[in-house]
Amino acid sequence: MKAAALDRFGGPEVLGIKTVSVPACGDDEILIRVEVAGVGAWDSMEREGQMVEMMEGEPKFPYVPGTDGAGEVVAVGKAVKDLKVGDRVYGISLVSPKGGFYAEFTAVKASQAAPIPKGLKVEQAATLGADGITALRGLEDHLQLKPGQRLIIFGASGGVGHLALQFARRMGGKVLAVASGEDGVRLARELGAEGVVEGRKGDVLSACREFAPDGLDAALVLAPGDTVEAVLKHVRKGGRVAWPNGVEPAPKAPDGVQAIAYDGIPSPELLKKMNQLIEESPFLVEIGRVYAMEEAAKAQQDVLKHHVGKYALRIQ
Repeated sequence: MKAAALDRFGGPEVLGIKTVSVPACGDDEILIRVEVAGVGAWDSMEREGQMVEMMEGEPKFPYVPGTDGAGEVVAVGKAVKDLKVGDRVYGISLVSPKGGFYAEFTAVKASQAAPIPKGLKVEQAATLGADGITALRGLEDHLQLKPGQRLIIFGASGGVGHLALQFARRMGGKVLAVASGEDGVRLARELGAEGVVEGRKGDVLSACREFAPDGLDAALVLAPGDTVEAVLKHVRKGGRVAWPNGVEPAPKAPDGVQAIAYDGIPSPELLKKMNQLIEESPFLVEIGRVYAMEEAAKAQQDVLKHHVGKYALRIQ
Protein backbone atom coordinates (compact mmCIF):
# COMPACT_ATOMS: atom_id res chain seq x y z
CA MET A 1 0.00 0.00 0.00
CA LYS A 2 0.97 3.66 -0.36
CA ALA A 3 1.75 5.75 2.71
CA ALA A 4 3.30 9.04 3.76
CA ALA A 5 6.09 7.59 5.89
CA LEU A 6 9.53 8.23 7.42
CA ASP A 7 12.81 6.41 6.84
CA ARG A 8 14.19 8.14 9.96
CA PHE A 9 13.11 10.74 12.48
CA GLY A 10 13.82 14.36 11.59
CA GLY A 11 12.52 17.46 9.84
CA PRO A 12 9.80 17.74 7.18
CA GLU A 13 12.20 16.44 4.53
CA VAL A 14 12.11 12.90 5.99
CA LEU A 15 8.40 12.51 5.25
CA GLY A 16 7.63 11.16 1.79
CA ILE A 17 5.53 8.69 -0.17
CA LYS A 18 6.60 5.08 0.42
CA THR A 19 5.32 1.60 -0.37
CA VAL A 20 4.77 -0.36 2.83
CA SER A 21 3.00 -3.56 3.87
CA VAL A 22 -0.68 -3.55 4.82
CA PRO A 23 -0.80 -4.15 8.59
CA ALA A 24 -2.26 -7.37 9.96
CA CYS A 25 -5.58 -7.15 11.78
CA GLY A 26 -5.36 -8.49 15.33
CA ASP A 27 -8.15 -10.28 17.18
CA ASP A 28 -9.31 -7.08 18.92
CA GLU A 29 -8.67 -4.79 15.97
CA ILE A 30 -10.32 -3.53 12.81
CA LEU A 31 -8.58 -2.82 9.51
CA ILE A 32 -9.66 0.51 8.03
CA ARG A 33 -9.34 1.61 4.42
CA VAL A 34 -8.37 5.17 5.25
CA GLU A 35 -9.99 7.93 3.21
CA VAL A 36 -8.85 10.96 5.21
CA ALA A 37 -6.39 11.43 8.08
CA GLY A 38 -6.32 14.21 10.63
CA VAL A 39 -3.31 16.52 10.84
CA GLY A 40 -2.44 17.44 14.42
CA ALA A 41 0.00 19.94 15.91
CA TRP A 42 1.68 16.96 17.60
CA ASP A 43 2.36 15.21 14.26
CA SER A 44 5.64 17.09 13.84
CA MET A 45 6.69 15.89 17.31
CA GLU A 46 6.01 12.32 16.25
CA ARG A 47 8.00 12.88 13.04
CA GLU A 48 10.94 14.27 15.01
CA GLY A 49 11.01 11.27 17.37
CA GLN A 50 9.83 13.12 20.46
CA MET A 51 7.23 10.43 21.17
CA VAL A 52 9.59 7.47 21.11
CA GLU A 53 9.17 6.87 24.84
CA MET A 54 5.42 6.35 24.26
CA MET A 55 5.97 3.57 21.73
CA GLU A 56 5.83 -0.16 22.38
CA GLY A 57 9.38 -1.30 21.71
CA GLU A 58 11.73 0.22 19.15
CA PRO A 59 10.22 2.10 16.17
CA LYS A 60 10.35 0.28 12.86
CA PHE A 61 11.01 2.08 9.58
CA PRO A 62 9.46 2.99 7.24
CA TYR A 63 7.37 4.50 10.04
CA VAL A 64 3.82 5.68 9.28
CA PRO A 65 2.58 8.57 11.46
CA GLY A 66 -0.96 9.85 11.94
CA THR A 67 -3.02 9.70 15.12
CA ASP A 68 -6.56 9.82 13.76
CA GLY A 69 -8.58 9.37 10.60
CA ALA A 70 -11.70 7.90 9.03
CA GLY A 71 -12.74 5.43 6.38
CA GLU A 72 -14.36 2.04 5.82
CA VAL A 73 -13.86 -1.17 7.81
CA VAL A 74 -12.49 -3.89 5.51
CA ALA A 75 -11.64 -6.57 8.10
CA VAL A 76 -12.44 -7.30 11.75
CA GLY A 77 -10.71 -9.44 14.34
CA LYS A 78 -12.49 -12.48 15.74
CA ALA A 79 -13.03 -10.80 19.12
CA VAL A 80 -14.71 -7.70 17.64
CA LYS A 81 -18.48 -7.58 18.16
CA ASP A 82 -19.74 -4.02 17.70
CA LEU A 83 -18.24 -3.20 14.29
CA LYS A 84 -18.42 -5.07 10.99
CA VAL A 85 -17.01 -4.97 7.47
CA GLY A 86 -18.54 -2.10 5.52
CA ASP A 87 -19.05 0.20 8.52
CA ARG A 88 -17.82 3.76 8.05
CA VAL A 89 -15.83 4.71 11.12
CA TYR A 90 -13.38 7.15 12.62
CA GLY A 91 -10.64 6.14 15.01
CA ILE A 92 -7.64 7.13 17.07
CA SER A 93 -4.32 5.34 17.51
CA LEU A 94 -1.34 7.16 19.00
CA VAL A 95 2.18 6.01 17.97
CA SER A 96 0.90 2.61 16.87
CA PRO A 97 3.62 -0.02 16.19
CA LYS A 98 1.52 -1.10 13.18
CA GLY A 99 1.52 2.38 11.69
CA GLY A 100 -0.81 5.35 11.79
CA PHE A 101 -3.44 6.92 9.56
CA TYR A 102 -1.12 8.47 6.93
CA ALA A 103 -1.61 5.29 4.88
CA GLU A 104 -4.18 3.58 2.66
CA PHE A 105 -4.88 1.04 5.42
CA THR A 106 -4.40 1.06 9.17
CA ALA A 107 -5.23 -1.36 11.99
CA VAL A 108 -6.66 0.08 15.22
CA LYS A 109 -8.19 -1.33 18.37
CA ALA A 110 -11.95 -1.67 17.88
CA SER A 111 -12.36 -0.01 21.28
CA GLN A 112 -10.74 3.12 19.83
CA ALA A 113 -13.07 3.48 16.86
CA ALA A 114 -16.72 4.41 16.40
CA PRO A 115 -19.24 4.93 13.60
CA ILE A 116 -19.01 8.30 11.85
CA PRO A 117 -21.62 10.49 13.57
CA LYS A 118 -24.72 11.32 11.55
CA GLY A 119 -24.36 14.69 9.84
CA LEU A 120 -20.58 14.68 9.55
CA LYS A 121 -18.57 14.30 6.34
CA VAL A 122 -15.64 11.89 6.31
CA GLU A 123 -13.18 14.83 6.33
CA GLN A 124 -14.73 16.12 9.54
CA ALA A 125 -14.87 12.72 11.22
CA ALA A 126 -11.23 12.08 10.31
CA THR A 127 -10.09 14.98 12.49
CA LEU A 128 -12.42 14.22 15.39
CA GLY A 129 -10.69 11.37 17.20
CA ALA A 130 -7.78 12.91 19.09
CA ASP A 131 -9.14 16.45 19.49
CA GLY A 132 -12.71 15.45 20.25
CA ILE A 133 -11.66 12.97 22.92
CA THR A 134 -9.26 15.52 24.42
CA ALA A 135 -12.03 18.12 24.56
CA LEU A 136 -14.66 15.85 26.08
CA ARG A 137 -12.29 14.13 28.49
CA GLY A 138 -11.35 17.52 29.92
CA LEU A 139 -14.91 18.80 30.22
CA GLU A 140 -16.58 15.68 31.56
CA ASP A 141 -14.00 13.80 33.59
CA HIS A 142 -11.76 16.55 34.89
CA LEU A 143 -13.76 19.79 34.97
CA GLN A 144 -16.95 17.82 35.71
CA LEU A 145 -18.93 20.57 33.99
CA LYS A 146 -22.53 20.96 35.20
CA PRO A 147 -25.48 22.78 33.56
CA GLY A 148 -25.39 26.49 34.29
CA GLN A 149 -21.71 26.61 35.21
CA ARG A 150 -19.49 29.32 33.72
CA LEU A 151 -16.41 28.12 31.87
CA ILE A 152 -13.56 29.92 30.11
CA ILE A 153 -11.81 28.15 27.21
CA PHE A 154 -8.36 29.41 26.16
CA GLY A 155 -7.71 28.44 22.53
CA ALA A 156 -11.41 28.19 21.73
CA SER A 157 -10.94 28.55 17.96
CA GLY A 158 -8.35 25.77 17.64
CA GLY A 159 -8.78 22.08 16.88
CA VAL A 160 -9.62 20.98 20.42
CA GLY A 161 -11.10 24.30 21.45
CA HIS A 162 -13.86 24.72 18.87
CA LEU A 163 -15.06 21.20 19.65
CA ALA A 164 -14.88 21.81 23.41
CA LEU A 165 -16.92 24.99 23.01
CA GLN A 166 -19.75 23.06 21.35
CA PHE A 167 -19.60 20.14 23.78
CA ALA A 168 -19.67 22.51 26.76
CA ARG A 169 -22.77 24.27 25.47
CA ARG A 170 -24.52 20.94 24.84
CA MET A 171 -23.68 19.94 28.40
CA GLY A 172 -25.43 23.08 29.62
CA GLY A 173 -22.36 25.18 30.37
CA LYS A 174 -21.95 28.87 29.57
CA VAL A 175 -18.75 29.61 27.68
CA LEU A 176 -16.38 32.57 27.52
CA ALA A 177 -14.24 31.82 24.47
CA VAL A 178 -10.70 33.20 24.22
CA ALA A 179 -10.00 32.94 20.49
CA SER A 180 -7.09 33.77 18.19
CA GLY A 181 -7.43 36.35 15.40
CA GLU A 182 -10.48 37.88 13.78
CA ASP A 183 -11.27 34.58 12.07
CA GLY A 184 -11.11 32.78 15.42
CA VAL A 185 -13.43 35.32 17.03
CA ARG A 186 -15.91 34.90 14.18
CA LEU A 187 -15.85 31.12 14.55
CA ALA A 188 -16.39 31.23 18.32
CA ARG A 189 -19.36 33.56 17.88
CA GLU A 190 -20.78 31.34 15.14
CA LEU A 191 -20.57 28.38 17.53
CA GLY A 192 -22.65 30.20 20.11
CA ALA A 193 -20.21 31.17 22.86
CA GLU A 194 -21.93 33.42 25.39
CA GLY A 195 -18.83 35.62 25.45
CA VAL A 196 -15.90 35.97 23.03
CA VAL A 197 -12.62 37.87 23.34
CA GLU A 198 -9.52 37.94 21.14
CA GLY A 199 -6.66 36.48 23.15
CA ARG A 200 -3.80 38.75 22.09
CA LYS A 201 -5.41 42.14 21.49
CA GLY A 202 -8.57 41.96 23.58
CA ASP A 203 -9.01 42.80 27.27
CA VAL A 204 -9.41 39.25 28.54
CA LEU A 205 -9.50 40.22 32.21
CA SER A 206 -12.33 42.72 31.72
CA ALA A 207 -14.26 40.22 29.61
CA CYS A 208 -13.80 37.64 32.35
CA ARG A 209 -15.06 39.96 35.11
CA GLU A 210 -18.08 40.92 33.03
CA PHE A 211 -18.86 37.32 32.09
CA ALA A 212 -18.57 35.90 35.62
CA PRO A 213 -18.81 38.65 38.27
CA ASP A 214 -18.93 36.03 41.05
CA GLY A 215 -16.04 33.99 39.66
CA LEU A 216 -15.60 31.30 37.05
CA ASP A 217 -16.55 27.72 37.83
CA ALA A 218 -13.97 26.19 35.52
CA ALA A 219 -11.23 26.85 32.98
CA LEU A 220 -10.02 24.69 30.10
CA VAL A 221 -6.56 25.85 29.00
CA LEU A 222 -5.72 24.65 25.52
CA ALA A 223 -3.26 27.38 24.55
CA PRO A 224 -0.73 29.40 26.55
CA GLY A 225 -1.01 33.17 26.81
CA ASP A 226 0.14 36.19 28.78
CA THR A 227 -3.17 36.56 30.59
CA VAL A 228 -3.80 32.92 31.56
CA GLU A 229 -2.35 33.11 35.06
CA ALA A 230 -4.14 36.39 35.87
CA VAL A 231 -7.47 35.07 34.60
CA LEU A 232 -7.18 31.85 36.58
CA LYS A 233 -7.18 33.94 39.75
CA HIS A 234 -10.81 34.68 38.85
CA VAL A 235 -11.77 30.99 39.21
CA ARG A 236 -13.78 30.62 42.42
CA LYS A 237 -12.54 28.53 45.34
CA GLY A 238 -13.63 24.96 44.79
CA GLY A 239 -13.48 25.48 41.01
CA ARG A 240 -11.36 23.50 38.56
CA VAL A 241 -8.69 24.17 35.96
CA ALA A 242 -7.70 21.51 33.42
CA TRP A 243 -5.27 21.35 30.52
CA PRO A 244 -3.98 18.59 28.22
CA ASN A 245 -0.40 17.49 28.79
CA GLY A 246 1.74 19.37 26.28
CA VAL A 247 0.38 22.84 27.00
CA GLU A 248 3.49 24.84 27.92
CA PRO A 249 4.02 26.55 30.23
CA ALA A 250 1.70 24.54 32.45
CA PRO A 251 -0.94 26.82 34.01
CA LYS A 252 -0.71 27.79 37.68
CA ALA A 253 -4.01 27.63 39.54
CA PRO A 254 -4.57 29.72 42.69
CA ASP A 255 -4.99 28.17 46.13
CA GLY A 256 -8.34 26.49 46.60
CA VAL A 257 -8.71 25.66 42.91
CA GLN A 258 -8.12 22.11 41.70
CA ALA A 259 -5.58 21.88 38.87
CA ILE A 260 -5.55 18.85 36.57
CA ALA A 261 -3.19 17.95 33.71
CA TYR A 262 -4.52 15.08 31.62
CA ASP A 263 -4.21 12.99 28.46
CA GLY A 264 -6.92 12.54 25.83
CA ILE A 265 -7.32 8.79 26.32
CA PRO A 266 -10.13 7.22 24.27
CA SER A 267 -12.65 4.70 25.57
CA PRO A 268 -15.77 3.11 24.05
CA GLU A 269 -17.94 4.98 26.57
CA LEU A 270 -16.41 8.35 25.73
CA LEU A 271 -16.66 7.76 21.97
CA LYS A 272 -20.34 6.85 22.40
CA LYS A 273 -20.97 9.97 24.49
CA MET A 274 -19.20 12.13 21.90
CA ASN A 275 -21.34 10.73 19.08
CA GLN A 276 -24.49 11.36 21.11
CA LEU A 277 -23.55 14.99 21.74
CA ILE A 278 -22.65 15.55 18.09
CA GLU A 279 -25.89 14.01 16.81
CA GLU A 280 -28.15 16.10 19.08
CA SER A 281 -28.25 18.93 16.51
CA PRO A 282 -26.08 20.35 13.69
CA PHE A 283 -22.43 20.24 14.77
CA LEU A 284 -19.49 21.99 13.10
CA VAL A 285 -16.08 20.43 12.74
CA GLU A 286 -14.27 23.31 11.05
CA ILE A 287 -11.90 22.09 8.32
CA GLY A 288 -9.56 24.83 7.17
CA ARG A 289 -7.89 22.82 4.41
CA VAL A 290 -7.62 19.29 3.04
CA TYR A 291 -4.17 18.39 1.68
CA ALA A 292 -3.16 15.62 -0.73
CA MET A 293 -1.15 12.76 0.78
CA GLU A 294 1.88 14.02 -1.16
CA GLU A 295 1.59 17.31 0.76
CA ALA A 296 1.92 15.68 4.18
CA ALA A 297 5.14 17.51 5.05
CA LYS A 298 3.62 20.88 4.15
CA ALA A 299 0.49 20.10 6.14
CA GLN A 300 2.60 19.34 9.21
CA GLN A 301 4.36 22.69 8.84
CA ASP A 302 1.20 24.69 8.18
CA VAL A 303 -0.67 23.28 11.18
CA LEU A 304 1.92 24.92 13.45
CA LYS A 305 0.97 28.37 12.06
CA HIS A 306 -2.14 30.40 12.84
CA HIS A 307 -5.33 28.71 11.69
CA VAL A 308 -8.79 27.93 12.99
CA GLY A 309 -10.31 24.48 13.35
CA LYS A 310 -8.53 21.49 11.81
CA TYR A 311 -6.45 20.42 8.80
CA ALA A 312 -6.81 17.05 7.08
CA LEU A 313 -4.93 14.80 4.67
CA ARG A 314 -6.73 13.12 1.75
CA ILE A 315 -5.44 9.56 1.53
CA GLN A 316 -7.69 8.15 -1.24
